[in-house]
Amino acid sequence: MGWWQIDADALADSRFLVSPLAETIAALQTLDLPKPAHPGERAWLADHLPAYRARLTDDPLDALLVRAALGTAWNADFVTPTPLGEGEPDFDRELARIRETPPAAAVADLAVSLGGPVPEPLASATDLPYRMAELLAWVWRETVLPTWPRRRRVLEADVLARTARLSRSGWAAALDELRPGRTRWLGEGRLQINARAFPPRSVAGGRLFLVPVTPSRGWVSWEGTERFAIVYPCAGALADGEGPAVPSALAALLGSARAGVLVRLESPLSTSQLVALTGQGLGSVGRHLKVLLDARLVRRRRAGRSVLYDWTEAGAALVRAQGGPRSGALGAGAVTSGS
Repeated sequence: MGWWQIDADALADSRFLVSPLAETIAALQTLDLPKPAHPGERAWLADHLPAYRARLTDDPLDALLVRAALGTAWNADFVTPTPLGEGEPDFDRELARIRETPPAAAVADLAVSLGGPVPEPLASATDLPYRMAELLAWVWRETVLPTWPRRRRVLEADVLARTARLSRSGWAAALDELRPGRTRWLGEGRLQINARAFPPRSVAGGRLFLVPVTPSRGWVSWEGTERFAIVYPCAGALADGEGPAVPSALAALLGSARAGVLVRLESPLSTSQLVALTGQGLGSVGRHLKVLLDARLVRRRRAGRSVLYDWTEAGAALVRAQGGPRSGALGAGAVTSGS
């Protein structure tokens, strides 16, 4: 079991951040091992997997590099650099850190991810960092950038949710929920980061970054004793940013925008989460919720400092009568945030 020792100062100095590069690396992992976690991810793979596979077929060395870098136990360190935490992360600036990796260091990292010697022709290649950077640039440009505004809204909603959870329940609860089954607060300042037999590391004196991604992927990274990162997947209903399809009859009855709000409320969500998931403005979402509340199709309740909305029995019956979501369609255990 790998774990980090985290003191109070490191926790106080930690921060959530949104990283375009982390989102792109998670997208690459999803393309390389396509196991969709929800309908939105399945649709995304259907759109982009053929082109990705064609690209690797055209360049077998890139295909070998990806297989070696995304190891079964560990990712090659040069592929998942720890965020600098300086200002707003910029994709090109983050990518430059991969491109500028010394080739010998990249080969050494591949030996760790492979758990043994690096085979030819990877071992003698002198352009592996450049190749990985170019592949990630392609993944960003072709598969992530077109939907980045929506992805960013979802990521920011997750950060709001986690921050609210942190303020209500403290660090132990917040860290426990980042990567269920992998990260776990052990007490006495110890955070389990994975189930592997890695030696413990001290985060004391360093900075801890918590980085959400929309694909169902995650990893940890660090650089020396100064910067540590946990990359984790968005939870619950936030994970599927596409959301459920709105039945045409329900859209005709309520209007497509209002119906889009209603169908997402099988799991409790806050106003800010609905804004992120629907792409509608805060005022529009608020007006739709008022109408739905007045019609007794949704209910409002408080959880700590958060205000959450979900279906009443009438709302559930209306959506399901039109063939809308069934229990569990949006994912269980949605995190909460302030409205």
